[in-house]
Amino acid sequence: MERTKFRNELAQQLRVDSIRAADAAGSGHPTSSMSAADLMAALLDGHLRLDFDRPENPGNDHLVFSKGHASPLLYSCFKAAGAIDDAELLTFREFGSRLEGHPTPALPWVDVATGSLGQGLPFGVGLALTAARLDELNNRVWVLCGDSEMAEGSIWEAFEHAAFYRLDNIVALVDVNRLGQTGETMHGWDLGAYSARARAIGWHTVEVDGHDPERIEAALTEAEATSGRPTAIVARTSKGKGASEVENLPGKHGKPLQDPATAIEELGGVRDLRVKVSAPDTAGGSRTFSPTGGETARFEVGESVATRKAYGQGLRALGSRRGDVVAMDGEVSNSTHSEQFREAYPERYFEMYIAEQQMLATAVGMQARGWVPFASTFAAFLSRAYDFIRMASISRASLNLMGSHAGTAIGEDGPSQMALEDLAAMRAVHGSTVLYPCDANQTARLLEPMADREGICYLRASRGASPVIYGPDEEFPIGGSRTVREGDHVTLVGAGVTLHEALEAADRLAEEGVRARVVDLYSIKPTDTETLRRAAEETEGLVTVEDHWPEGGLGDAVLAALADAGASAPVTKLAVTGMPGSGKPAELLSQAGIDSTAIARAARALVPDSASR
Repeated sequence: MERTKFRNELAQQLRVDSIRAADAAGSGHPTSSMSAADLMAALLDGHLRLDFDRPENPGNDHLVFSKGHASPLLYSCFKAAGAIDDAELLTFREFGSRLEGHPTPALPWVDVATGSLGQGLPFGVGLALTAARLDELNNRVWVLCGDSEMAEGSIWEAFEHAAFYRLDNIVALVDVNRLGQTGETMHGWDLGAYSARARAIGWHTVEVDGHDPERIEAALTEAEATSGRPTAIVARTSKGKGASEVENLPGKHGKPLQDPATAIEELGGVRDLRVKVSAPDTAGGSRTFSPTGGETARFEVGESVATRKAYGQGLRALGSRRGDVVAMDGEVSNSTHSEQFREAYPERYFEMYIAEQQMLATAVGMQARGWVPFASTFAAFLSRAYDFIRMASISRASLNLMGSHAGTAIGEDGPSQMALEDLAAMRAVHGSTVLYPCDANQTARLLEPMADREGICYLRASRGASPVIYGPDEEFPIGGSRTVREGDHVTLVGAGVTLHEALEAADRLAEEGVRARVVDLYSIKPTDTETLRRAAEETEGLVTVEDHWPEGGLGDAVLAALADAGASAPVTKLAVTGMPGSGKPAELLSQAGIDSTAIARAARALVPDSASR
């Protein structure tokens, strides 16, 4: 009974502190925090194993707030555990505070940024899969979910993958408080609507009164004892629990209380309880990554190889040299050629099926534990996971993405498979790196610098084979470019497929006496500003050509670089402007106006008197 009484008091403190934090900020989500306070009080007092003094301890449990808007509750938990003090709690949402409106890894006990609903549970699955299959630790991942976000498809991708991988080290605490932002949720207090679906997928489920400490304790103990499958504790709760001004009332979401003093009095006043959160029994094993070989991917100049195939060979070679590299794919590994890594290192490869959001979330979870993930699928399908990519940058995550089958050059499959917006999308991600290699050796050589780089790295690969123009030992620094043809009349700037079209155009122009410089801008972000500045100064103008929509891709990267350098020169942008259909790659490049004929025509227009040369 003493423990039950303490937990009741601790839950009330968490509610009071959530109200106080939101009141100090003048904004926030106290009612969403108050509903889950009993769940968190029980978790802190006896179940969570987390050494707050050593957040880097690999044996620590992970606590993820998928309902990231309940951050006042999370921060109140940190205060109760002694990780932060009351003064810092009341800096909630202030400029410069670590206690942001939604949790981020600015706090050392937060593994991943949450707040875009439907992402915390997928991230948790990534952490749990890492612990079970890579780190081989017996820690646990606890994820607090809101009932509103249970409508997100990404939540059910997470449920599916946790069941498939039999992750008995993850527990979802589903806070069913019935009320969303604008009204009642889809299923209200129908706990069975959630638990039945979870059970059908393969989860163990427990339905509880989320304000009954004894029922909560029994459910947590049952979750810890469940083997071979994950557990969901589906708890009926009351939004704004304990404060008559807001409890179970619509229209109170996302607002501080109007009369916080009365609510705090109803809840028994301000307390300063401390809970001793248990540290893990063991620190977990220390990981060392020893090279398993010394393989390199090498291709002969002149042979014809698809860059997607070079990616697979290069990734397998990288995996032989670095034991921290892991790979995953969205069930297209025989197209992206990541299957080559799978065949060599099956223990470090993870099939994520047609679930691109969960694939990205898994990569984020794995990098949080120090692994170096490479995730691959068709470039077009990464758009499904774009919000996860965006949130990964907020998590300060470092991971690597490969998008294959980009642009009209894929041919007959048609526009549904042609990524034509991926360069723009990836360039827009904070701190990202965007690479577009034109041949096999360049592709393979870019993988190691990607693995060593902070932030989100994206490599765009092509479906069709292209000539190898670079030797296997050449270096391609990120942020660089290659001038593959010298000339002083006009500059042609391409990357990937269009680099080869630019070279063909340069050959044609040379026959006419027009000396075209050809720049391989394989690093689209960061961009080689100096090379482009010299081209602007030393030639009559630039033609940029890309197998991509005109907005936000290579051409715009060139224009931005010239603006940054203060350089002025005529620039003609060639890009895909009309909706493509099916056809041969050459037919589609011609239709889009980005083939060698179109490039040569645009170059002539920039060179005075070119017709008379």
